[in-house]
Amino acid sequence: MKFLILLFLSLFIFFLPASIMAEINSLRSFDELFPLLAESRKKEAFSDEGTIRSVKKNESLEFLPAPASGIDLYGTVMRTNPAYLAESLLVIPYQGKVFTRLDAYNALGKISDLKGRLYHSHTRNADVALFQEAVRLENEKSGKAVPDPVSARELPNTEAVFIRLKDVNFGNTYYRTDMSVTPFGLTYKITNTKNITYLLFTVLREEKFSSILYIEPLTDGMLIYSMAGADASDFISSMIDIPSAISKRLLVFLSWIKDGLKTVND
Repeated sequence: MKFLILLFLSLFIFFLPASIMAEINSLRSFDELFPLLAESRKKEAFSDEGTIRSVKKNESLEFLPAPASGIDLYGTVMRTNPAYLAESLLVIPYQGKVFTRLDAYNALGKISDLKGRLYHSHTRNADVALFQEAVRLENEKSGKAVPDPVSARELPNTEAVFIRLKDVNFGNTYYRTDMSVTPFGLTYKITNTKNITYLLFTVLREEKFSSILYIEPLTDGMLIYSMAGADASDFISSMIDIPSAISKRLLVFLSWIKDGLKTVND
């Protein structure tokens, strides 16, 4: 039996496309990217939910990667001049298969799987579905929903997708997602394209929420490093716990990608 398993793995590796083999052979390590991260934070990053931290505008970040890594999420998020930030790290261990950038791209394509994902609401003291609906839209101006695509066989260099998420607190919310390939991974940026409202109040104006996820296959597992920012007024912040709102939504996106990777080849 052991011989048959080794034979299967050898054949699997032999028939992998050259581009995927090159990607696997050039994997970096977590410690290479985050050499100064506290050991306690690293342990949390390798846990089921990863580690997440809310940050006010003038506070220092903990999860910044090494300058030589070529990764900079902070500069992109700061273009919205956010009053509140959240940063997170999650490493998903490999389970018999090294994930690739193509796997990550296909996981990100399953927009409908965002529907019904739970978060714990302290005010309701219950687990609640954050998004009651999650659909991909035909284009920026159309409200017509289109199905998620089948898994791709090739990784595009860039892609923009418009989505509608029916948020349990904010109703219908609209976003543009931008995927782009980097030398070692890929980035996935999410920006609101319409005002986000609560009751009669505008919580976040158009393009005042920005979240960017960086995904890279490492020797240790699949890295998801993310940062989110929101520019909300003091008045709105007195009504809504903005740091908590950002963190909960970021955690839902992380669980979505994590589950998507596990089923991407099913």
